Amino acid sequence: MVFRSHMDIALTEARAAAARGEVPVGAVITQDGAIIAQAGNRTRELNDPTAHAEMLAIRAACAALGQERLTGCDLYVTLEPCPMCAAAISNARIARLYYAAADPKSGGVAQGPRIFTHPQCHHRPDVYDGISATAAEQLLRDFFAAKR
Repeated sequence: MVFRSHMDIALTEARAAAARGEVPVGAVITQDGAIIAQAGNRTRELNDPTAHAEMLAIRAACAALGQERLTGCDLYVTLEPCPMCAAAISNARIARLYYAAADPKSGGVAQGPRIFTHPQCHHRPDVYDGISATAAEQLLRDFFAAKR
């Protein structure tokens, strides 16, 4: 199978989140290259601190497949997952994580607690970072600049 990034769709979800006043983060989950779920942040809209793009996409993908594990699935997300989302990615057994921008303040993969390196982590996905990082970083910069 030839690799095809779905980060462009995750960026579209991030732009839609920004338009709703949410922090612009988008996520896409694929299985065998086909999209099975996509989402953008909705924490404010849903009054739910767990409604991160990754969490919403994981929930939708599990519902679509009728199972709690996403073995063999790929997750594309525009920002490095936070510790909560990294733990959910591990628990869902997602095979590969592709993310765009690093998150030095709240990241949980390459920054901060580095969830996948802990001995208590039962599953470690393959991690690929920096995919479309410039576009994701600019979207975040523009969003927060407009808030100041």
